[in-house]
Amino acid sequence: MGSVASHTRESLATFSDSERKVARALLAAYPVAGLETVAQLAARAGVSPPTVVRFVARLGYSGYPAFQEALRHEVNEGMGSPLRQYGDHPAAPDNDDLLPYAASTFVETLRATFNELPPAEFARTVELLCDAKRSVYVVGGRFSRVLADYLTSHLKLLRPGVSMVTDDELERLAVGADVARGPVLVALDYRRYDVDTVRFAQWMDERGATVVLLTDQWLSPISRVAKVVLPSRVEAPSPFDSLVPAMAVVESLVAAVSAQLGERGRSRLELIEDTRQRWGSAPAPDRYERGSR
Repeated sequence: MGSVASHTRESLATFSDSERKVARALLAAYPVAGLETVAQLAARAGVSPPTVVRFVARLGYSGYPAFQEALRHEVNEGMGSPLRQYGDHPAAPDNDDLLPYAASTFVETLRATFNELPPAEFARTVELLCDAKRSVYVVGGRFSRVLADYLTSHLKLLRPGVSMVTDDELERLAVGADVARGPVLVALDYRRYDVDTVRFAQWMDERGATVVLLTDQWLSPISRVAKVVLPSRVEAPSPFDSLVPAMAVVESLVAAVSAQLGERGRSRLELIEDTRQRWGSAPAPDRYERGSR
């Protein structure tokens, strides 16, 4: 069966929405969360204890004791693996040794991110982003807004109805108030989690939006309302968390959306590029040439 974590990720598509919350709570604090009582894990996930029992049964265990025995076996056998201790890497070396160290760090975090990225969740995200009937809003935090802007810019080239949500409170309230016909909210939130972004995602969920979350392996609180979660690693060769793996996930989404939209995306991009070229070669209106205001 492999590890409990890997089996949980592979089975995400088979869970109900409430069971998926248990899965995310388990993966967010793995393996500690699974060693708690049924009631504690249920509280952590925001579901009822019977949901936890159903989740364990869905994974193929005869009961919660068998599930915990499998976790304890993993703790005894695997806690010393390099991947699980990767976040405790030593201080970065100086001078000539820094670049090789940084390269190996990023290679490992990228490999871990894609190994742990749930294929079903990724496919569901692409499906949502390609749904022409849904508007798409993208929001980020203090640092992740860079990724949000990058994703928004590419999606705008491929499909209509895409908007970047700024950190202006009035704009966010207005976006939530104007929500109609089940839009998609893509929220990017990595530790330390942005309180305002969390609140906005919760507000959009209440308004009927389908929330897609891009976050780190510990999961932003937005995961409690998100229908889809795409985690990525954040270990870095510096004291600051890295968004390199997160950028790779965003790039992968752009590639997948482009491929799935096919001719629709190509036609839109051709129209935009053709208009840009015509604007670039056209003379400015007389009033601008004369400096008129």
